[in-house]
Amino acid sequence: MRKLILLLLLLCVTVPGFSHTINYQLDRISDSDVFGKYLVLGFQHIIPLGVDHILFILCVFFLNTDIKKIILQASMFTVAHSITLGLAMYGIIKPPTNIVEPLIAFSIVFLALENIFSTKVKPWRMVMVFLFGIVHGMGFAGALSQLGMPQYAFATALISFNVGVELGQLTIILFMYFLVAKTVSKNLWYRKVVVVPASLLIALVAGYWTIERIFFIS
Repeated sequence: MRKLILLLLLLCVTVPGFSHTINYQLDRISDSDVFGKYLVLGFQHIIPLGVDHILFILCVFFLNTDIKKIILQASMFTVAHSITLGLAMYGIIKPPTNIVEPLIAFSIVFLALENIFSTKVKPWRMVMVFLFGIVHGMGFAGALSQLGMPQYAFATALISFNVGVELGQLTIILFMYFLVAKTVSKNLWYRKVVVVPASLLIALVAGYWTIERIFFIS
């Protein structure tokens, strides 16, 4: 538990609030390489670059140790962000960064606080995860816009990026499941010693990002 708290503190100090923004310059690649290239980029957007998205997934994880329910919530998140990512990349919507970025951080604060004050997953949490996924998808769109999308394989790149993001999320979930849920979650002290302190720390980190993004994004 101490190692987990130290890791989160380190992320807070060393990673800027815009942690999910990717700054890549891509050369033109062949059609056959597009899927693999953007699959890797989508994965990297979560691990190691997407600290805010990692914290969001950790919030989903901590309130429930049932692996099926955790993956279901993560999948709802993926479906939601895939919708807005696609709409944004096709130019149908144009989400304003100065609103989207603070909302992404606030979504993490919200789930972290729910983990502290709730002892089980309530039905409406799925709705909230889906709605927050819509917001995060707009953030993904900003990252992909900086990347540049190959017009000759636009749909392929978009789909493979989403698949990479989902694989990144599943990697975090499975890692935490075998590291934490399978080993200590059955202990009576699990919630008091692990869930509440970790969620509190996440809320503080994301709260700082929220304030930072409100006042420093123009």
